[in-house]
Amino acid sequence: MPSSTALERLLDRLEAAKRRFGPGQADEVTGLLRALGRRRFADARSLIRFHEALLFFRAYPSNREIVRLTEELLGSIARRVARLDPDAFEEPDVSGIAGTAFSAIFTYDITRWLAAKLDSRIDIDWDATDPALLGPLLERLHPLYAEDALVEANIPYMDWFRAAKPEGRGSDLQWFMARMELMPVTEAHRAEMFAAAKIAVRWNLGDGPATRTRLRHPDRGRVFYHNRPLLKRSDVSLAAELASPEIPLERLTIRRGSEMLDLARETSAMRYRELHGFTYGDAARVDRADLGRGVEVYVWGVPPEHRLPLRAYHCAMFFKNGVPLGYIEVLTLCEHIEVGFNLYYTFREGETAWLYARLLRLFHQLLGVTCFAVDPYQLGNHNDEAIDSGAFWFYRKLGFRPTNPQVAKLLESEERKLRANPEYRTSAAALRRLSKGWMVYEIPGTSHGDWDNFEVRRVAMALRDLPFPPRIARAKRAPDEADYVRLSQKDRRLRRQLIRLGSTPAKKK
Repeated sequence: MPSSTALERLLDRLEAAKRRFGPGQADEVTGLLRALGRRRFADARSLIRFHEALLFFRAYPSNREIVRLTEELLGSIARRVARLDPDAFEEPDVSGIAGTAFSAIFTYDITRWLAAKLDSRIDIDWDATDPALLGPLLERLHPLYAEDALVEANIPYMDWFRAAKPEGRGSDLQWFMARMELMPVTEAHRAEMFAAAKIAVRWNLGDGPATRTRLRHPDRGRVFYHNRPLLKRSDVSLAAELASPEIPLERLTIRRGSEMLDLARETSAMRYRELHGFTYGDAARVDRADLGRGVEVYVWGVPPEHRLPLRAYHCAMFFKNGVPLGYIEVLTLCEHIEVGFNLYYTFREGETAWLYARLLRLFHQLLGVTCFAVDPYQLGNHNDEAIDSGAFWFYRKLGFRPTNPQVAKLLESEERKLRANPEYRTSAAALRRLSKGWMVYEIPGTSHGDWDNFEVRRVAMALRDLPFPPRIARAKRAPDEADYVRLSQKDRRLRRQLIRLGSTPAKKK
């Protein structure tokens, strides 16, 4: 049997090929894929590395043969997983691989959706659930539960659950969710009771399309092949992208919009994640945008009952050659937009800067925004992953600037060191200090510094009622929140009031 060292060397070469697009790279990748396809993977770590590299080259292929090979080899993953320790595939940074399973606690709405969609592939994980927390729900599930609950110290919660559930009524999760739907309480109360019970569910992914391995956009167009070096950060001008021609948009039918929302929920949940806009997205208003280079983006908002009081909410999922790359969530007030960008770890050696710039161009077009803001968490504040990836410098090299004067002073010092020694690297400790404030990018020629000291929670804490004129208040409840954003940008008095309230700490009442 070939040595594990030889396997590691092949994986090292395959991963290194991500940084060597151009002449000869396609032949090298093809040869490595074929060689690795013949290997037996004796440990989960190596198979996970192979899986992630396959997904990367499926999203960034050099030619048709690499697409064919990556799909063929990804189709073998479930069989390979079956020979290994299943527990090694449950961590959040690798979950979702075909042939694996994992347990997680989701909100009521997503658990209800998963139970309806996945049928027998998902059930309550009693090993990861504390039955004692079911007490308040058992009162509603069995009419005589009070016989124990009011007088006994040691209540057999699972016995009561089994007594409440009739034989032959499907899985525990299906029956339980159906009973919860019948409880005569509000949706909010139902969700609160479910959250208090902390019910874990176990999802057996199988080898179908609802896995990271196999999930593809069903309407993907022509494949974009990369036979030249990938676009680097230095190849990207954010100012030029924001000034580029408008991106064509297509409004989806409600049916296709619902399918996109389902796909977004699946790809997020299999990574232990939920997003407000995926859970409550408006299927009637999903727009498709083609960013070029094989990237498609699907954008939507949320209906009025799930909107924020002040900011407009939109989110999007983006795909590269049919493969989900990540998602973006934006919160807009006047021309100020807070951007939460999440690129799945597998694809971070791709054309990240170009993709980010194109996404900002899209939201500039959709919402008329001119001031883009990144919160401290995205930069690394209490976020080790962002520190490890050097997220602060990603945004800085695109032209973002810190709004915190202390951070700006430290940045000047770090940039002097870089100019003096190009080999210098900012320490993790310094990156943590640099992440202590917001960063913003203002489109050239627009107002500068107006939002530097702004935080929307200050506005919310200072108000007792919404300050919107009637026309803008109606737009906040309109089918598309973009109307509200555009109107608020034109009301200069409202804009000044919001900035004033948000730029000084809220007074204690």
